[in-house]
Amino acid sequence: MTNEQRRLRMMIITALFAAIIGVMAQITIPLPLVPITGQTLAIGLAATILGARYGTLSVILYVIIGAAGIPVFAEMKAGVSVLVGPTGGYLFSFIPTAFFIGWFLEKTSFTIKNALIANIIGMLITLTLGTVWLKVAASLSWTEAFAGGFTPFIIVGIIKAILASWIGILVRNRLISANLLLTIKSA
Repeated sequence: MTNEQRRLRMMIITALFAAIIGVMAQITIPLPLVPITGQTLAIGLAATILGARYGTLSVILYVIIGAAGIPVFAEMKAGVSVLVGPTGGYLFSFIPTAFFIGWFLEKTSFTIKNALIANIIGMLITLTLGTVWLKVAASLSWTEAFAGGFTPFIIVGIIKAILASWIGILVRNRLISANLLLTIKSA
């Protein structure tokens, strides 16, 4: 397989993960300020499976598609107004979160233990940046922002981090075994 074919394959997989994030975003549990969604699980999966470069690119593509008006954000929302609204900080935070998870795994090793560490730290990155944005965008006090944008997501976030780590490493190993995914050394 040529380098061009490998890159094309990775671009297709990257686009597929952007679509998976959009589909998982529609799995929601409504809360007063910010819903619990499946998109954070999908972000963890993308970064755990694809690594820093392609995992981050899949998230950037997802944000661009949503900003362009395709309803891929939670609750079938789309547009720049969502990105500048109260939940926009969470959407933007997915980019450094995906990068960190992939980077951490590339610098250590793609094991379930390391993936769990990376995904839990990634969850904290998302919650921290999202909560700061929520405070500013919704004109909330720090207490209100923390109570509505951080605290309700800790337990669910840990569960999603466990799932993303376990499923992500399992799928990554199977894709590599089937020669369908580039490893970091050949990327």
